[in-house]
Amino acid sequence: MLIVMKSNDFFVGSFLGKVDCNFTLDRAELNCSSLSISDEAVLFLKGLLVTRIMPSFYIFIILFSLPLNALALVTFTCKIRAKKPAVIFMSHLACVDLLFTLLLPLKIHYQLNASDWVFGEVACRVISAAYYCYMYCSILLMMCMSVDRLLAVAFPVASLTWRSARKATYVCVLVWLLALAATVPLLSMRQTANIKDVGVTCHDTLRQNDPTVLNYVYLFSILSCLYFFLPLVVTLVSYFTIIYVLRVKSNRLATSSSSSDNQRRAVIMAIAVLIEFVVCFAPTNGILLYHCVRLAGGNSGEGDSSYAVYLVAVCLGSASVFLDPLLYYYGSSQCRQKIRSVLRREKAKKPTTPSNSQTKFTAVSACSEV
Repeated sequence: MLIVMKSNDFFVGSFLGKVDCNFTLDRAELNCSSLSISDEAVLFLKGLLVTRIMPSFYIFIILFSLPLNALALVTFTCKIRAKKPAVIFMSHLACVDLLFTLLLPLKIHYQLNASDWVFGEVACRVISAAYYCYMYCSILLMMCMSVDRLLAVAFPVASLTWRSARKATYVCVLVWLLALAATVPLLSMRQTANIKDVGVTCHDTLRQNDPTVLNYVYLFSILSCLYFFLPLVVTLVSYFTIIYVLRVKSNRLATSSSSSDNQRRAVIMAIAVLIEFVVCFAPTNGILLYHCVRLAGGNSGEGDSSYAVYLVAVCLGSASVFLDPLLYYYGSSQCRQKIRSVLRREKAKKPTTPSNSQTKFTAVSACSEV
């Protein structure tokens, strides 16, 4: 997010106010004796959207995503012995979701406290960088999953040497390093500011006359292109190619239930990934790129609703943790087998009569595909 403080003017989202600040370069910090923003900005930061709706949504995310991703991580790391590349990618994706979810209580407290940050500068930098690290890491891992599935479907024999567990692990390490490198600017720049009638804000303000801000703008413009738009194109091309190859194979061979199931899962997977990219990641990256273009052109003016739109986009980006379990199930045959085995054990614990015991055994055998 790029919210700008320019000379004696202070911007929060689109709201302009006056500020009396001295910037000390040797101490690399902002000293403000009086920091004020407009009444509209104060009402917005303390309004229902920021202080009630947003925290409620984050609480909902924690309650549902924490057990789901924790269970997925345990399943991928402990329950599945043979580690295929898809399992390795999904275990890292579950780890990313889990770490991000564990940091959400700080964000919830900040917004419930009417945008008054009480945890200090270091914690603000960490949680600000954590969101972008989570977003970029998720996008890159989903791209890797799509390429892996494309190789498995289009080149099932030739790709066996490429699609090894060790190489998948190396790719995941590279993804983590790239995501962490992308967040270095947020970790190295001051993120808090003391505002009159609001308190200490976190990741809401920047000084436009700081010479490092222009580099910051250019950097995040590049990151939006390399970490979102390029992976989006690669992912969509991969899944559409997968659907095409499966359809050609099913037409060439005799149509069977297994081939139709594979095609159905590929379609569901493509739809889920498309929804996750468009709904969860596109708004944040689109607004970020929009801000970068305007600020690079020397125009820091924003519409009155831009800050609210950005906050909603951040919330939608966090919602991807709900779609990831769907990716786990439809993206890994091992995950499906493990879930089905758990369900079969639960059914086996229930008392059964001799008459329906054979029926249940037949149904289980019929479901043990892929």
